[in-house]
Amino acid sequence: MTYTPASMWLAAGFVLIALFLSLWQKLGMERNILIGTIRCTVQLLAIGYVLQFVFHSDNPLFVVLILAMMISVASWNASRRGRSLSGIFWRIFVCLAVTETITMGLLVVLGLVSPTPQYLIPMSGMVIGSSMIVCGLFLNMMNREIQTARGEIEALLCLGATTRQAVHGVLKRAVKASMIPTYDSMKTIGLVQLPGMMTGMIIAGASPIEAVRYQILIMLTFSSAAAISAVLISALCYRLWFTRDGMLR
Repeated sequence: MTYTPASMWLAAGFVLIALFLSLWQKLGMERNILIGTIRCTVQLLAIGYVLQFVFHSDNPLFVVLILAMMISVASWNASRRGRSLSGIFWRIFVCLAVTETITMGLLVVLGLVSPTPQYLIPMSGMVIGSSMIVCGLFLNMMNREIQTARGEIEALLCLGATTRQAVHGVLKRAVKASMIPTYDSMKTIGLVQLPGMMTGMIIAGASPIEAVRYQILIMLTFSSAAAISAVLISALCYRLWFTRDGMLR
């Protein structure tokens, strides 16, 4: 498979299909489709040049800066699910940073991944992206559950329960809901979908068995990252739904 500037323009034809369907069905998605397409293209081209420079320089400082940028952008994106919560960005940032440090640290210490930019940056990006989705789902679920169980929570507070005790059931449901997509994906991988990393390696000419081994490593890492992120974000954020004197907002 060969990619040329001409093939890139031909690939833009797929966007025209999406635009046509949006116009035909009057979905009003044309602006989002165009903005998404432009941002996707520009961002990927930019990061491609940046990674090429970082890989050749092999400077640990550049790796740290890129990881910090990834965590910051992911934290900003996930925090939009809880705009009304003061300090939510930094709590998500800490959650993602800790998850990234634990998972990638273990991979390096156990000798499963070489501590080079070519391995650290792509795999970190996948871990951070997966954890970002978990955090976003948690905030969405918490907002819904808090509204649904408001009467129950306030009754428990009136009976003398602590904020943690009053919101325990809601937290448990939100944590479980945020982890479900990761584990559902693990149940059907290889049968319903062939993941991006595995597909990319096969297209690049790697042995399917080698590609599968790397993908198994990634999916097991995702499993750990999802659990760490869900539990940590719940511990860091649940107080944000209460006032300083312990009343439900």
